[in-house]
Amino acid sequence: MEWSFSEDQDDYAEALGDWLDDKADVESVRSWFESRDVGGFEGELAEAWGGVGISETAGGQGGGIVELALTAEALGRHAAPSGRWLATALAVPALSGNEQVAGEFLLSSGLALAVDSSHRPAATVGAPEAQSPSVDADGRVTGTVPRVLAGGSATHLVVPAVKDGTLVLRLVEVEGSAVTVRPRKLLDRSREVADIAFREAPSAELAVDADAVIQRADELAAVLVSADALGSTERMLEMSVEYSLIRHQFGVPIGSFQAVKHAAASMKVDVEAARSVIYYAAAAVESGQSKSLLYSATTKAQVGAGAARAADSALTIHGAIGYTWEHDLHLFYKRARLDAVLLGGADEWNRTLADALELDG
Repeated sequence: MEWSFSEDQDDYAEALGDWLDDKADVESVRSWFESRDVGGFEGELAEAWGGVGISETAGGQGGGIVELALTAEALGRHAAPSGRWLATALAVPALSGNEQVAGEFLLSSGLALAVDSSHRPAATVGAPEAQSPSVDADGRVTGTVPRVLAGGSATHLVVPAVKDGTLVLRLVEVEGSAVTVRPRKLLDRSREVADIAFREAPSAELAVDADAVIQRADELAAVLVSADALGSTERMLEMSVEYSLIRHQFGVPIGSFQAVKHAAASMKVDVEAARSVIYYAAAAVESGQSKSLLYSATTKAQVGAGAARAADSALTIHGAIGYTWEHDLHLFYKRARLDAVLLGGADEWNRTLADALELDG
């Protein structure tokens, strides 16, 4: 199935791409990663585009999940820092009903959802092994959440916690001794995670359906991480084709070798298949279809695995030069590899599919 966008969506994607070409060229991206200082760019991204995909009543600029996916794809294509953008996009729905606060976070990208980014949110929140934080009678949060996406730079956290045996969402400000943040370094420097410990941290109640918000974050994460992987995979394909035409062996371009042609063709299939399934899933989640979780799960399982295969194929085509820091391939290789496991790997999402499908015994 070929996915087609509206004229407004095409215009948006073009405008965002031009902006990223100017603001996040590869030399700038490299300098941010080498200094491990991405805050300046992420602030500009939030100010210019942070409200896209968020309703105007929630303080955003309008659009929907398809527009968010277009944003994620463009960020992945440029290997641009995007952890704070993604963390905010996942957490803002928890602030429904408080439009002023939501709008402030959209402009600052200071909000994150306190869930373990190595697993799906809905799979970990409330699970015994996850040791979800708890809330006492005075609204103080206690507990630990590992590997929170953008946890090291967040000013506020939406914390799924247990109160009287029920899952609730609390808004916690990250300051003072009640909240401890321990950043972790990743090979992919375009995102960051941190372990967060709460010790009787004061919190504000978020009057929303916690289970519904977490499932929405679950589906949204699957779509947006997959779209990011699509962007980086397409860029690796282009780089591989370009390199195969200039690298010669035995007096001919390596692109003339059948094995290289097959590898590039397989990458192309993964790219086109990913684009169709991602944007169909985005539209399904946006419209609230009853099977949107199935579509999201299929997307994350398929696209994540395809991105990992494509990354390995691109590295094989480039050969030794692809392993060097000086070549740009590693920027996209590491990104695609993280996308394959970020917020759940293929095995976890395939289990979701198996649990949701009604199979004959």
